[in-house]
Amino acid sequence: MASDEQMIKIVGDQFCVPYTMQLVVKRKVESFSNVHYDVFDTTGNSLLQVDGGVWNSKRKRVIKDPAGFPVITLRKKALSWKKQWQIYQGESSEKNHFLCSVQRSNALQMKNNLDVYLASSYLEDGPDFHVTGSFTSMSFKVWKGNLVIAEVMHNFTWGSCMGKESFKLKVYPEVDYAFILALTVIMHETDKV
Repeated sequence: MASDEQMIKIVGDQFCVPYTMQLVVKRKVESFSNVHYDVFDTTGNSLLQVDGGVWNSKRKRVIKDPAGFPVITLRKKALSWKKQWQIYQGESSEKNHFLCSVQRSNALQMKNNLDVYLASSYLEDGPDFHVTGSFTSMSFKVWKGNLVIAEVMHNFTWGSCMGKESFKLKVYPEVDYAFILALTVIMHETDKV
């Protein structure tokens, strides 16, 4: 088990486990203004849910626990060349609940890569995390320095063409899986919109 210095907790330590966690994320487009994500562990237990939509005028996604309580909110900045998102605790948008900012590494890029800046070191010494995508799929890896902390594999099926998609998340020990889910949603929405 890793110590607190090795634990990567952004949202909360309740989302960090001492073993590699395999998760399944199911995405369903319900309407132009509503896209729903469900997150399950390998035994089928519901862990988190995400609500929001492509044409949602509030430009936000809310990640909730199974009881429906907001865990974090992802807010897309309106006019941003690098398609910037900000992550807040709960359903807040107040500065004291700001956790991190996520944006494209480059405004003009072929492959979707993201930089993550934590609130504690916002834009000081470069990104705290880096997300590297693929040219051919929605699969990607999350890096902290030279260390891969999570991998997301996109399963393309014919259902993907009809608004139903599935992702497999592999989150390494002591890494915040709610944070990795947030990056999965942002990576997907940044690539699609």
